[in-house]
Amino acid sequence: MQQGDSAPSQVIIGLDVGTTAVKATAHPIGGGRAITVRREFPLLRPAPGREEQDPDQIVDAVLAALADLAQQLDGTPVLAISCSAAMHGLVGLDADHRPVTPLVTWADSRSTDECAALYESSQAFDVHHLSGVPVHPMSPLTKLMWFARHDPQARVRWWVGLKDYVVWHLTGRLTSEVNSASASGLLAMHTRQWDEGLLELAGITADQLADVHEITDTLPLGAAAAGRCGLPAGLPVVLGAGDGPLANIGVGALVPGVGGLTLGNSGAVRTFVDEPGVDDRGTLFCLALTPGSWVVGGPLSNGGGVISWLLDLLGFDLLTEGPDRSFADLFELAGRVPPGSEGLVMVPYLIAERAPLWDPSLHGTLMGLQRHHGRGHLVRAAMEGVAMQFAGITDALGQVSPVTSVHASGGAFRSAVWAHIIASVLGRPLTVVGSDGSASLGAAALGLLAVGRATTLDEGLGLLRPGVDQGEVVATDPQEVELYRRLRADVPQLLEDQLQLAAAFPRR
Repeated sequence: MQQGDSAPSQVIIGLDVGTTAVKATAHPIGGGRAITVRREFPLLRPAPGREEQDPDQIVDAVLAALADLAQQLDGTPVLAISCSAAMHGLVGLDADHRPVTPLVTWADSRSTDECAALYESSQAFDVHHLSGVPVHPMSPLTKLMWFARHDPQARVRWWVGLKDYVVWHLTGRLTSEVNSASASGLLAMHTRQWDEGLLELAGITADQLADVHEITDTLPLGAAAAGRCGLPAGLPVVLGAGDGPLANIGVGALVPGVGGLTLGNSGAVRTFVDEPGVDDRGTLFCLALTPGSWVVGGPLSNGGGVISWLLDLLGFDLLTEGPDRSFADLFELAGRVPPGSEGLVMVPYLIAERAPLWDPSLHGTLMGLQRHHGRGHLVRAAMEGVAMQFAGITDALGQVSPVTSVHASGGAFRSAVWAHIIASVLGRPLTVVGSDGSASLGAAALGLLAVGRATTLDEGLGLLRPGVDQGEVVATDPQEVELYRRLRADVPQLLEDQLQLAAAFPRR
């Protein structure tokens, strides 16, 4: 605790394992200043299209973050650890639960050919409507198809996700929960059970997968993990859920009609529904959550990472002042450029994109580039391009559960310019409820429900962050909203042009 802060009487830890870092946050019960410890781990790119990680490096980072946090808490009672993790990762384990494959992350595109085969055979539609997960290299289903075809692993006894492996090291029990299992593409969204037909397609059997529990189920912290992180053995570990659905909880987007939008390196728009279902065009995922709710939405692979790429590309000379200052300067340049970027349009597909089209063959493109366009135009066009992808997802949600307002969070919302662009492109009320940490907060609120300190998610959230859904409403100009509406009408033709380019210049 910082000098002058009064120690909270009790905290709950939200453990959020992301794509490149883990954040362990102690949330005071009853409100107050949270304490966060962050530990990073590398993302490996051994070949084009490969996005891998060493799962044991991630576990080491998790335990180190918890140990540092426990030291900072200095004896403050901890109620539980509640888990959140990036979704769609896949790792193979041997009979002793040791990794025999790398963690193949959501961003890995090695299974592009397997996806294409499912579309060509017309199986993709059935897979999507059965599992709720669109056919895409993101999906563990298609990753398993790739392993079965290219790299059969005789030593693989278990196929698990990232959080499953972290929970194994925390508790000594190999388990999954319904939300992460649903994201694998192997679970039937209506029955919430492993589907035999999907397992056969993937080339595995149900006994190679962990048992599926509810997201509120708990396991005791094991002695080995407790010894490494300085927390008491037996402490409840709440299985939790994927980082996206938990982010919706963290921003207070808890009812149908309220969208939760997150924008970090990647992004997503999601809303909770009472009945499972997806749209006819294949834009949306539908994942099981609690016994009476599902989460529907669409994820972007290319979010704030596009701005990071531009920062490297433009060779900004401000890095000596730190990356945060450099990003702020990029956003300031974008703010000087009028809406529409004076005719410059960017389709921001730098890595295989997911929603709204789920076509990993599409390339990123700049169109309308002219001599008068400068760095600010490039940055604003990228921000507008990402915003238009969000709008496509939000429109698709209208088939299942129309979104009338949006609660937003993520590191990108430190930029008022980007918040304004997204609000104008969406054409809906947008409330920024936090710049970061929504998944951890959502995990903590879920944890309070799991251990009986709250009777609803809303109550749990209120115990940790009163008024979390009362953030800053982003003002928009009706003329800008109309301008972006007209620009969006041109996007389908631009994407059709993209498909033709992709056929002429395949992604390498």
